[in-house]
Amino acid sequence: MTDTTELRQRQKQWVDNLHGDKPVEVNNVFWKLISKDSNLQSQTVDKYLEQWDGKTDNVTENRRLDSYNENTFSYYNLVTDFYEYGWGQSFHFCKFFIGDKFTDAIKRHEHVLAHRAGIQQGDLVLDVGCGVGGPAREITKFTNCHLIGINNNDYQIKRANMYTKKEGLDKQCHFVKGDFMNLEFPEATFDKVYAIEATVHAPNLKDCYSQIYKVLKPGGVFAVYEWVMTDKYDASNEEHRKIAYNIEIGDGIPKMFTKEVAVKALEDSGFEIIEQEDLANLDDPVPWYYPLTGDWKYIQNLNDYLTFFRTSYLGRKLTNTMIYGLETLKIIPKGSTRVTDALENAAVGLVEGGKQGLFTPMMLFVARKPLIQD
Repeated sequence: MTDTTELRQRQKQWVDNLHGDKPVEVNNVFWKLISKDSNLQSQTVDKYLEQWDGKTDNVTENRRLDSYNENTFSYYNLVTDFYEYGWGQSFHFCKFFIGDKFTDAIKRHEHVLAHRAGIQQGDLVLDVGCGVGGPAREITKFTNCHLIGINNNDYQIKRANMYTKKEGLDKQCHFVKGDFMNLEFPEATFDKVYAIEATVHAPNLKDCYSQIYKVLKPGGVFAVYEWVMTDKYDASNEEHRKIAYNIEIGDGIPKMFTKEVAVKALEDSGFEIIEQEDLANLDDPVPWYYPLTGDWKYIQNLNDYLTFFRTSYLGRKLTNTMIYGLETLKIIPKGSTRVTDALENAAVGLVEGGKQGLFTPMMLFVARKPLIQD
C-alpha cells in the first residue's frame, strides 16, 4: 500500500466516523454539529489549532507548510458546515455593483472566470479545489462543458456529488479525491483548468502550478482567482504580519504569498501569462469584503438581509454566542467555539487587509500552456 493510499483511506475513515451515519443531505448547521462524534471533533480542533501558536518564524512556518495536506483536510472538516450556513455553496468572494443581489454577484464572478478562461461547450475542465461544487455546477450550466472537481476533503466531495445529482448534472460534472500538489491525471488531459480561491492552500505555488501545467493540453488555459498579499504588504511591518496571520489561521492557509511570488511561480512553471488583474478595486462603491463588515449601508436589496446578517459582525457574534452556549451545555462537541473564534480572526484580517489594500482574494491570472514546449 502506498503512502498516498494509506493517507486517503485514513482520511476517509476519519470523515465517516466524525460525521456519523446521518444522511449527507442534512443541511441544518446546528443539527450537523450535534450529530458529530464529540471526541473526534475535539481531536480535529486540536490537530488543526496546534499548528497555530502565534509564531511566524521560519521553523514554525515550515512546519505548517510541510503539513498542508492534513491541515487543509482538518480545516474543512471543521468549517464546511459554517461556510454553507453563512455563504451558500460557493465559498468565495466577488465584486459587487450597485443593485446586485448577493447570489447574482457570486454567479457573475464565476461566469467571468469561465469567460476569461475561454471555457466552451464540450471542453473537459478541471476545478482545482472545488469545495462543495457550487462554482463547478454554475460553470457547467453556463458553458455546457464536462467538468471534474478535485478536493482533499471527503466530506466536501460527498456533499458536492450529492448537490450535483440533485441538480441533474451528474453526467457532466463529478468530484473526486485529489491533491493539487500531485495531480494523478495523465498528462495533457484537460482543455481548461481553473481555481477559485483554492490554490492559496498550496505550500509552494510553483509546484502546484507545475502540476496544473502538466495536466493541461498544449494551448490550454489556466485561470485562477488567487489570494495574495499586494505590493503594499510589508512582511517586516508588525501590523501587516498580524493581518496576514489572522487570514492564515482563520482560513487554513499555511502561508500567504505575495502577488510577485504568484507571478514568478506561473512563469517558472512554463505558463505564458495572458492577463493579470486585481479585481478587488478599492474604488468600487461596494467593497468585496462588505458581507463581513456589519455595515448595513451596503445591502443592495431585501433578499440579502438574512445572508448579510449571518456573515456580518453582529451575526457572527450571535452565532459564536449560541455555539458557546451549546458547547457549555455539552449539546455540541467540545472545541466548536474555538472554530468560530478562528473564523472571526479571519474575518477581522480579511476586512482590515481589504481596507488597507494589503490583501486581495481575486487576483485574476489567465495563463496559457504553449502549443510547443521547450
